[in-house]
Formats: sequence, C-alpha cells, structure tokens
Amino acid sequence: MEQYFSGQLIVTDGLSSKNITGKIETHVAESRILNGLCHLSCLHTSASILVQENASADVQRDLMKFLARVAPMQSGLYERDIEGMDDMPAHLRTAITQTHITISIRDGRLVLGEWQGIFLLEHRQIGSKRELQVHIMGSH
Repeated sequence: MEQYFSGQLIVTDGLSSKNITGKIETHVAESRILNGLCHLSCLHTSASILVQENASADVQRDLMKFLARVAPMQSGLYERDIEGMDDMPAHLRTAITQTHITISIRDGRLVLGEWQGIFLLEHRQIGSKRELQVHIMGSH
C-alpha cells in the first residue's frame, strides 16, 4: 500500500462555503494512487468540511442560513465569547457538521456522485487561513 500526505492551506473570506473539490482532485492526481481512500482532516474547531451538492449555489446559501438559525450569533446567548460574538456559534456549527471525511478513489479519481463536491465551511465572520490535512492511501 502506498501513502501520500500533504497539508493544504485554504484562505477563507469569513462566513462562507468554499468548493475545494478541484484542490483535492489535484492531490489525488499527484499521489498517483489508482484505487484507495482519500482522508481529509480540517484542523480547526471553527471550520468544517462537507460533501454536498455542487450544482447549485442556492444549496450552499441555504445550508449557511440553516446553520445561522441553529447556532445564531447573538450577544449574551452563550457563556463563551472570549473571541467575540461568533466564537461559540462557530464551535457549535462545527460540532453539527464534520471535521474529517473519507472518500473512495477508483481509477485515480475521487468517487463522488454527479452533483457532489467537497466544501470547506468557514464559521467565523472574519476570514482565516485554514489547514486541511490530506492523507491518500491505496495502490498504484
């Protein structure tokens, strides 16, 4: 079994859903793994990664609106606000999404459905540099 590790820094613009499918596909191609798994780890507690529809931006906007309703940014609502009003809501939004995902690789390509893409969700109001660890394993 061959393995490939890489770190990926992704700059975000604040509250957003960013399609990173192309970046991950590039890592898969560089790994030269034909069949195996691609494991992604978002190394933060206020950002997350999801596999979600990539055909319509409406889905991403509705997802972000849903997360805002579930974990609103409202002064005095949470005990923890040491880093600002978006501090605890960002942690809650991460808790109900994902920080680690694994996607199969077949014939050198990610196995995603026709309408699926990989998204980095930024849950803080101000943009940041987010670290994503990419671990690809399998056979050539």
